[in-house]
Amino acid sequence: MKFNIRGENIEVTPALREFVEQKVGKLDRYFEDGLNANVNVNLKVYNNKQKVEVTVPMTQLTLRAEEQHDDLYAAIDLVLDKLERQIRKHKTRVNKKLRDQGSPKFMFTNGVEPKGTYLDEVDEDEVVRTKRFNLKPMDSEEAILQMNMLGHSFFVYTSSSTNNTNVVYKRKDGKYGIIEPS
Repeated sequence: MKFNIRGENIEVTPALREFVEQKVGKLDRYFEDGLNANVNVNLKVYNNKQKVEVTVPMTQLTLRAEEQHDDLYAAIDLVLDKLERQIRKHKTRVNKKLRDQGSPKFMFTNGVEPKGTYLDEVDEDEVVRTKRFNLKPMDSEEAILQMNMLGHSFFVYTSSSTNNTNVVYKRKDGKYGIIEPS
């Protein structure tokens, strides 16, 4: 595992670096051959809030989590818990996909059991509802208006300028983003 630890409005001290490497290094036990990836850790401090973002890009999937807390060390613990939940939730599905593709190896090891069980986590995704609707050509401002009127956090529409299907969504900071096909 190679670490890329950055700090925004905070100096990454050797003690902090060691703590992050020790905590995130625990994810190694979930992988068959160990975690051989570049781990990007971004530590941010804004307005007395500590935010930790961890991204682990791999060939088959990307693990990503972020947490915010008053205490930086607590935020690191919370983000690690979130990553472990993601691994436990998706372990069976990823291994099954690799097996179906004919891979002799699994990404996640089957020998590690989680320290706690989560009854609300389901191994398989279940589609419980399907909606069909016609996409009306509109600009992004009208799509935002429609999204807000419906009370949704995203809205799918056809862009009147490009005639492509786009998605407008509300970000955590209250602003809006658009996903466009390339």
